[in-house]
Amino acid sequence: MPLKTEEPPAVPAHGAGSSAVGTQRADADADERRLTSGLDALQAVPVVPRGRIRQAVDGVLPPVLLILGLIVAWQVYILVARPRPDLIPGPLDVLGSVGDFWADGRLQLAVLTSLERGGIGFLIAVAIGTPIGLLLAECRPVRRALGPLLSGLQVLPSVAWVPAAIIWFGLTDATVYFVVLMGAVPSIANGLVAGIDHVPPQLRRVGTVLGANRVQLATLVILPAALPGYFSGLKQGWAFAWRSLMAAEIIATGGTLGFGLGSMLDQSRELANLPGVLATIVVILFVGILVELVLFAPLERHLLRRRGLAPAGKR
Repeated sequence: MPLKTEEPPAVPAHGAGSSAVGTQRADADADERRLTSGLDALQAVPVVPRGRIRQAVDGVLPPVLLILGLIVAWQVYILVARPRPDLIPGPLDVLGSVGDFWADGRLQLAVLTSLERGGIGFLIAVAIGTPIGLLLAECRPVRRALGPLLSGLQVLPSVAWVPAAIIWFGLTDATVYFVVLMGAVPSIANGLVAGIDHVPPQLRRVGTVLGANRVQLATLVILPAALPGYFSGLKQGWAFAWRSLMAAEIIATGGTLGFGLGSMLDQSRELANLPGVLATIVVILFVGILVELVLFAPLERHLLRRRGLAPAGKR
């Protein structure tokens, strides 16, 4: 009875074997890429592309609708309650005051003067507050000594500096800029310190391993990682700068000081022009909202989008 011998497995030709191995390797690479992309998709925030016009409408339309609703409610109250016009003027009276200010050129001059002062003061505050914040965050002895004082200055109302600034600098623009700096610098510095405190310590170790010195570690590693907290400090710093500017312009008038929104508000008060007072308040509020929507909101969306933190549906 003949014995059955097992035949050796067929060995494919050299070219066929290489092709099969290459196909298997390509399939494995494709599976790995799909798995990796799936894991990345779990961590990524879903983004729905939107045009620039849609983004602008979505950002501007809600506050505009809210303001229009408040104006309508205000006008309904005037028609129903009929209060004394010298105590509670209607929205049409306030709008008329805005038109009067625009017609004689005071509104344009006041807005440009205040925006120039606020912008220059804010930029100077950023230039001063940023290195102070870095120093406080990176040098513990300085932070223990200077940190409580800086927090106290942030709590102190900046209007309290106006009388002293008038005595020191007189009725000049230096008085206004000093008050703006005292209001904005502590917020910017403390915001940066808070952002640095939330930086993962692994980033410091990685920067040290890569050979970064102390200055490079602070400016190239720590500061970019602390951008969310730093940006919050910048927004708060601008808010304090704008408030401080209005307080300084209301109190410090005359001399070589220009005519700003605070001066226009105080002028309407002296004339007992309540519609003019309310019109100026509305303009101050409008300028603050406009700066937030045009400058800070797009920068914040860009920052969050780069870090994968943008809410779903935003770009």
